[in-house]
Amino acid sequence: MSSTELPGVRSTAESSPQVGAVRMAEGEQLRTDRLPGLELSVRVRPPVRAGLPPALFVHGLGGSSQNWSALMAKLADTVDGEALDLPGFGWSPPPADRDYSVTGLARAVIRHLDAAGRGPVHLFGNSLGGAVSTRVAAARPDLVSTLTLISPALPELRVQKSAVPTALLAVPGMGVLVDRLTRGLSAEQRTRGVTDLCYGDPSRVTPEAFAAAVEEMERRIALPYFWDALARSSRGIVDAYTLGGQHGLWRQAQRVLAPTLLVYGGRDQLVSYRMARKAAASFRGSRLLSLPEAGHVAMMEYPEVVAAAFRELLEDSGGVRDTAPDPDPARDTDDEDGKG
Repeated sequence: MSSTELPGVRSTAESSPQVGAVRMAEGEQLRTDRLPGLELSVRVRPPVRAGLPPALFVHGLGGSSQNWSALMAKLADTVDGEALDLPGFGWSPPPADRDYSVTGLARAVIRHLDAAGRGPVHLFGNSLGGAVSTRVAAARPDLVSTLTLISPALPELRVQKSAVPTALLAVPGMGVLVDRLTRGLSAEQRTRGVTDLCYGDPSRVTPEAFAAAVEEMERRIALPYFWDALARSSRGIVDAYTLGGQHGLWRQAQRVLAPTLLVYGGRDQLVSYRMARKAAASFRGSRLLSLPEAGHVAMMEYPEVVAAAFRELLEDSGGVRDTAPDPDPARDTDDEDGKG
């Protein structure tokens, strides 16, 4: 579930100039979209030609839009890609209502898409972003052409031991306690721990990319809302895991109409590989890409493989399906789980 702040891997572009203190891959741009009570930083990779279909990428807990740079580059000839920094992460400030629940974050994505008028989009989500994207696709099928989920944070009965520390952040006051207990750790030590947890093969990270991640870790930890955003988002995932009935994420997965690609890593320490079969059975007509050597962030470790699988999904789906809005979308985005 956690991906704070992940470095790029060897398959990404070597050049990574900065705009101010924002690290940008070659060809990327950054803009800020402002809505009432919500400000979102959006990473944009202009398409190689006009007329390509729009895509939106949603990162995981503790991550940022930068987590999608490698995959966006691989798909620049296929989609017109944008990646959000979710509220409180990356370069997006916290939401005015401090709602970090899965429903609250899904509402932010929906508001962004409605305001931008880019829908329907090819929607991508990783980890927490996968849960958020599932909620969006179920509530607003008119906004989603296809759905690609990479290690989505969907409820598990038996959470892996390596994921327990992240889940414990949901306990009230735990963020403050963890902050105190880890103040002696350097940004390099923190980054190494995250890399070891999230990558199937940490050796794929270049020294340059690791140094950039350390720099970003230092910036993020210095933000006054860092631990609050992380703790509330963790609580939002735990709350979403406990919901049953029509508001449960697995029930919502069954309501998704969009052609769906599921990507699971065999070395994922945060989302169990064994959940792949349940996910494939829950998302109607879905296809499953299993990557035995990948960890929690396959789009960063194997962007070329994920890109190829998406192109196959796009070609086979033909882009024709029912996109009628849910008759009561507020049911999914206003009342499901409490604020984080």
